[in-house]
Amino acid sequence: MERHYFFPPARAYALNRFLYRLKSDAALRERFLGDAEAAMEGQDLDEKTRAALASFERDALVALGAHPYLVFMARLRLDMTRTPGTFEHF
Repeated sequence: MERHYFFPPARAYALNRFLYRLKSDAALRERFLGDAEAAMEGQDLDEKTRAALASFERDALVALGAHPYLVFMARLRLDMTRTPGTFEHF
């Protein structure tokens, strides 16, 4: 039986923290969209995680321990920032 929910592993704390910040911090989103590598500097993210974030591949991020909700919300907020006025703000 496949589990519906899982707790992210402790090893993925930096990844989930960064996704949370992408979701919540407009200035970080702008920096990430302008230069993802520079925005990830100093965030304690390994090379594999940085590559997954740069491509924002959902399955790769979840496989690294990202919480699916944070991946979804960070991506949504990035899309809203990238193309203002195309999404209803909530």
